[in-house]
Amino acid sequence: MSSKPVVLIAEELSPATVDALGPDFEIRHCNGANREELLPAIADVDAILIRSATKLDAEAIAAANKLRVVARAGVGLDNVDVSAATKAGVMVVNAPTSNIVTAAELACGLLVATARNIPQANTALKNGEWKRSKYTGVELSEKTLGVVGLGRIGVLVAQRMSAFGMKVVAYDPYVQPARAAQMGVKLLSLDELLEVSDFITVHLPKTPETLGLIGDEALHKVKPTVRVVNAARGGIVDEEALYSALKEGRVAGAGLDVYAKEPCTDSPLFELDQVVCTPHLGASTDEAQEKAGIAVARSVRLALAGELVPDAVNVQGGVIAEDVKPGLPLAERLGRIFTALAGEVAVRLDVEVYGEITQHDVKVLELSALKGVFEDVVDETVSYVNAPLFAQERGVEVRLTTSSESPDHRNVITVRGTLGDGEEVAVSGTLVGPKHLQKLVAVGDYDVDLALADHMVVLRYEDRPGVVGTVGRILGEAGLNIAGMQVARAEEGGEALAVLTVDDTIPQPVLTELAAEVGATSARSVNLR
Repeated sequence: MSSKPVVLIAEELSPATVDALGPDFEIRHCNGANREELLPAIADVDAILIRSATKLDAEAIAAANKLRVVARAGVGLDNVDVSAATKAGVMVVNAPTSNIVTAAELACGLLVATARNIPQANTALKNGEWKRSKYTGVELSEKTLGVVGLGRIGVLVAQRMSAFGMKVVAYDPYVQPARAAQMGVKLLSLDELLEVSDFITVHLPKTPETLGLIGDEALHKVKPTVRVVNAARGGIVDEEALYSALKEGRVAGAGLDVYAKEPCTDSPLFELDQVVCTPHLGASTDEAQEKAGIAVARSVRLALAGELVPDAVNVQGGVIAEDVKPGLPLAERLGRIFTALAGEVAVRLDVEVYGEITQHDVKVLELSALKGVFEDVVDETVSYVNAPLFAQERGVEVRLTTSSESPDHRNVITVRGTLGDGEEVAVSGTLVGPKHLQKLVAVGDYDVDLALADHMVVLRYEDRPGVVGTVGRILGEAGLNIAGMQVARAEEGGEALAVLTVDDTIPQPVLTELAAEVGATSARSVNLR
């Protein structure tokens, strides 16, 4: 019997992946998509390498008695139960930067193809039709490109299309104007970008807030000559609204690589000659697949050697005290709540940890909070290791403050940020009882006491009678059930703050109606699922 650690390769990967693993492991193979083959094969392995066809859910992870590392040769982790892996002490790694160049190049290709009608002209000519005049296009030079989402891929697209002589503007509330200016990009509001852009390309993560962002309302604000490209996530561009805009001549063309439901082989958009479509090819190049395989192979080597793994998504290198571990998901959720309430990136971010827990090293709580802050901001997987890099790229100063003194709670974690206009946003939470129930205990200067939930709403308004009834009526009419609610105020008749937990995501039109009816100065939806 081999004494080498066992690595199971459950899907076809490039030969370079095996080469990168080296001779120090026993390599086995199986068909991970075949459940009956996977479960017995994973029982005694130390690491497993997969792509998208292998489903590593809680059952599979429980069947792996020796498993230490799950490595996904790609970006997405939809087929891995990260929570179950974390509970089992299994590290999950992916290859977050393996396809950014490939994805950016595809977006650029769709931009060029929609501008010059290349696929349509190619099809016509191969069908024996010489149609030069029908497929007259437009130049990219001196046109305005609107980049919606200035993350790593958005930046690469901006850089490449600038070489075509395009003027680049961008919408991204989580990027500082100075940072954008360094890249030669002008930041605008979304409405301003929609109005001035000749081409629009989307590079955002898919969240409840970005779903349908480029929808019917947005597509009524654009130039009729605009061309829209989505090579990011399906659903950010509303496909029904886009179809209507194209049919009515309010949009000139579109390039799509992603769709709300995939695989997608039957869409009204496919009937339109001015639409260029590809079947989610964003990561589909030999180079990207090879980079992904090599990256995760290196991560497996590091993990099994007990070293720091830069691409780990659920654990940090080094020992974490048992008393600190329950605070990790709380800190991450507080970070996500902070981002939802702030609506933009902070200039300075303070992670404050108070109480008995500070007798241990709590640096990982700062990393967990940062991970949450950027979870819904960037279109990449955020880890404990790359979260500080995202903060650095956006010019965010991060500080960790600790104290053993905590007068009101045994332990409390606060995520506090200063925004560009000087406004301060803060959210605090604690853990209660043997089951470590996560509770929200403060929003800014207001004390609250409410169990955290996947869906919440935070309202600020002038304190007066009838507001609670109005909130209940509007949500009831929308079919949304209130699970919990708390109102806090500094003084009678002054500003009040209401925090609600609800059973489902509140649609933006309902939130807008809610804010208008109660006269809210601020209405924010928080979605943690």
